[in-house]
Amino acid sequence: EGGEALTVRDVLGYAIKAHEIQGCYALKNSFNRVGQDHVILVRLASTAVATHMLGGDKEQITTAVSHSWIDNGALRTYRHAPNTGPRKSWAAGDACRRAVTHAINAVYRGVVGYPSALSAKTWGFYDVAFKGNAFEFERPFGSYVMENVLFKISYPAEFHAQTAVECAMKLHGEVAGKLDQIEKIVIETQEAGCRIIDKTGPLANYADRDHCIQYMVAVPLIFGRLVASDYNDDIAADPRIDALRDKMSVVENPQFTKDYFDPDKRYIGNSVQVFYKDGSHSEKVSIDYPIGHRKRRAEGIPVLLKKFEAAMRGHLPAHQVQAILAATADPAKLDAMPIQQFLGLFAL
Repeated sequence: EGGEALTVRDVLGYAIKAHEIQGCYALKNSFNRVGQDHVILVRLASTAVATHMLGGDKEQITTAVSHSWIDNGALRTYRHAPNTGPRKSWAAGDACRRAVTHAINAVYRGVVGYPSALSAKTWGFYDVAFKGNAFEFERPFGSYVMENVLFKISYPAEFHAQTAVECAMKLHGEVAGKLDQIEKIVIETQEAGCRIIDKTGPLANYADRDHCIQYMVAVPLIFGRLVASDYNDDIAADPRIDALRDKMSVVENPQFTKDYFDPDKRYIGNSVQVFYKDGSHSEKVSIDYPIGHRKRRAEGIPVLLKKFEAAMRGHLPAHQVQAILAATADPAKLDAMPIQQFLGLFAL
């Protein structure tokens, strides 16, 4: 439309706002506990920020957000057995699509809003979907969520299991040669880990496996690795994996749960210990927070940058990768770069 182009810094600012909206709602309000998928907050945050990006004023943003709440939310059906499936991979994108629709309707089409979309008796979101409870907030909106964001760096594992995978990797050298001597394996995790990724019985597909803490511990114990292809059918067919899963018990560690909810920690702790038939046992390997956690930034950022480069080299020619690395090497220049120029670097 001939207006001033957005810069990379502008888009990063919008990303901070979107993360903060979604994250601050999620900190004190468990949509999981009422069967709602967390992408309801993806839609909420994206609706508010997209409306702002289109030039919407406070009233238009409020209107768009009211429509987002009236949509209610997607069920978590596709994230849990017996229906775990690939919809979980596109659910967030679907939520963003709907968010843009709400933003366009509010800014360009003048739709009316619904002031009591949350609080209306009987028909509002609180009564219909949240057991009559109003939302609670731990802190005002700022930049807390982006500053504490968890990067998924080392392993393609659901976040509540990241440190469990690290524990299993530490035990691989001892355990791999005597799998037939194992009596039991005890995994201690947070309450959320017990609720979301503790799965017994048959696992139907890739999506089922990458949300099963037992599977994500068994693979590194056996193979000394966990990569994306380890969730495929050919690897899952190895009988040793289910044999180990059958020997595992998953229990809540109250300290892990406490540290998980502590706003100054936000740990995601797990421990793994292997017990043998002769009465001996491994050490209890315990890790409080994964490499992607804020407290491991010095260790994690170099690994994250290597992951970024490796991902690009898997899809783009070498000269293009070098151009992107050069563009991202100078934060000040990157901030000032028009966003369409930056995205153009990735075009094939």
